[in-house]
Amino acid sequence: MIAVLWEMIFRGTDTTALLTEWAMAELVLNPETQKRAQAELDQVVGRERSVRDEDIQKLLYVQAVVKETLRMHPPGPLLSWARLSTEDVVIAGGLCVPAGTTAMVNMWSITHDPQIWESPNEFRPERFIGAEGGKNVDVRGNDLRLAPFGSGRRVCPGKSLGLATVNLWVAKLLHHFQWVPSAEHPVDLSEVLKLSCEMAYPLHSVPLVRVPCTKSSI
Repeated sequence: MIAVLWEMIFRGTDTTALLTEWAMAELVLNPETQKRAQAELDQVVGRERSVRDEDIQKLLYVQAVVKETLRMHPPGPLLSWARLSTEDVVIAGGLCVPAGTTAMVNMWSITHDPQIWESPNEFRPERFIGAEGGKNVDVRGNDLRLAPFGSGRRVCPGKSLGLATVNLWVAKLLHHFQWVPSAEHPVDLSEVLKLSCEMAYPLHSVPLVRVPCTKSSI
């Protein structure tokens, strides 16, 4: 029971917070991407109210920003897909996985593989916009090119809640503020692997009020 509760707390808070931080860091470094997301928010939501849950399905570019963040910075780069090989298995390339071997999936390596993703080190949310020649990738485990929540019977049960939460957070932060770099603490995308993939240097940014809204708050 302790293990189950720990998993709920860790996977339900740490990963969503880190994903939001990574997304905002990329948006600070890519002001044109930030402007495009804000233009979509202005068109879909307007400036008279705040973003609501029901707006997210219409915010295709904001969703693409979150997907691209999941690709560039998967919170759990080494997925908890640990499996024990019960017999010798020969996989692609003739590599033999002996019986008794514990194997894990390196999702970070998959999402940065140039044979799978064009210019994998560039932050380009457009790669997920079908109208612009992008790929229609379902990140909830149905497409192994990008499966940050795992796949199969043991897929993360909180994947839909996690996506909804981060999409809403990012949308609200962009809707209400313009985010610019901090002169004292420049954005550094260096990674450090702990329980999750964290920023080696926490994000510092300056928010400039963009959309006054009196009906609801962040």
